[in-house]
Amino acid sequence: MKAESLLVQTRRLLRQSNLRARKGLGQHFLIDGEVLKLITSAAKLTPADVILEIGPGLGILTKELARQAGWVMAIELDNKLAAILEQTLASLDNVTIINEDILKIDPTALLLKTRLPPATNSHLSYKVVANLPYYITSPILRHFLEASVKPQIMVIMVQKEVAEAIVAEPGQMSVLSISVQFYGEPSIVSYVPAHCFYPAPEVDSAILRVDPYPQPAVAVTNESSFFELVRAGFTAARKQLANSLAQGLGLSKAEVLSLLAEAHIVPQRRAETLTLDEWARLWQVFTRAGDSAC
Repeated sequence: MKAESLLVQTRRLLRQSNLRARKGLGQHFLIDGEVLKLITSAAKLTPADVILEIGPGLGILTKELARQAGWVMAIELDNKLAAILEQTLASLDNVTIINEDILKIDPTALLLKTRLPPATNSHLSYKVVANLPYYITSPILRHFLEASVKPQIMVIMVQKEVAEAIVAEPGQMSVLSISVQFYGEPSIVSYVPAHCFYPAPEVDSAILRVDPYPQPAVAVTNESSFFELVRAGFTAARKQLANSLAQGLGLSKAEVLSLLAEAHIVPQRRAETLTLDEWARLWQVFTRAGDSAC
């Protein structure tokens, strides 16, 4: 479809349903057919795939997913939109509309309780595809990457600056980039200008693909304490690591300097310069010190 036809379709659906895009829910509807193709291509859809689509909106992407995948579970928080989707997608026999908050749903439980056709993959194998409201990008990523059963692939539309932060390399790392790269490999598929949406957001977007690893990128036995250490390292932006860790963990600077030396990390470095391997090494040193202090 051409962008104009999708724009006309979107406006008509909104008008017929007496709806407006809700800014509070970050609703910006995709109206560019070429971008739809980029999303579905990045997800490498097959007839055996089970797709969880988050925030299907008016169902433009849902229809394309249903055409290429085996089964689509479209999870929509907005009650009115969910009701409209039940009507407009009623002819698609491989789509389930779920009117709930995805952050309150365990993906594994959802898959287990859904009766999927035999032609699809294992009931615990799925992909996530979504044009996400910007404000829930980080919670959504955490929700799925920390799930007991992780998706095969995540293809999500996010704010351009957020996508760039997620794929950042050492020197520009953040808690967000570490928390994603710990679980999977992120890549930017394409940038998407604001005019590809209705109504147009104030910023450009990007299609982000995340390929989760079978195991985390580094050997960490306690993910909670690992990320506690990482967050402590970023307590004070642009501050030397020794100072940030002392402040964030409530330790004396002398203690932190000793542990940094044991981990072979220069205390004057800043948190954004550390690699995942260095964070893991630092975590191991801090963990051993904590155990010996008990």
